[in-house]
Amino acid sequence: MLAIQESIRPSADLRNHYNEISKQCRENNEAVIITVNGRGDTVSLSYEEYKRMKSRIELLEILTESDEDVKYGRTAPIKDTFDDLRKMLREEA
Repeated sequence: MLAIQESIRPSADLRNHYNEISKQCRENNEAVIITVNGRGDTVSLSYEEYKRMKSRIELLEILTESDEDVKYGRTAPIKDTFDDLRKMLREEA
């Protein structure tokens, strides 16, 4: 599993050192946890890291659904599935 580095910074740093925090997120692929009154409040990530994380979550959701389909017998023989796909493609043509 891919572990992302984290650092913790107070909310004042977000106001006063935004460019530095942005660079830290982008160049180091680091998550910066912003605290308010010493407690975690928000997390800043680079846009690229956000997209990667979102894609991984979406894939995990699909795999979980697939696992449940197998568990509860909501499956069909692969031949039937490909036959259905071929039929759909012929109808669209």
